[in-house]
Amino acid sequence: MNIKITDTASLGKAIRQRRKELHYTQAYLAEFTGFSASFISDLENGKATAELGKTLFLIQLLGMDLCLEKRG
Repeated sequence: MNIKITDTASLGKAIRQRRKELHYTQAYLAEFTGFSASFISDLENGKATAELGKTLFLIQLLGMDLCLEKRG
């Protein structure tokens, strides 16, 4: 799955989609990671101030990679 991430909303949508593919609940991820359920919810809803380190950790935990490409 390749998804072009253009804003926090599209990043959150991709994370939510992957979580659901794995049949994980937000509560399960919160318990497993020690992150709050509200952090996971905020991230999936595109909150712009979500912590980058936690976000990258969660992306990797869900078996995803975040790649950057130079435009043009």
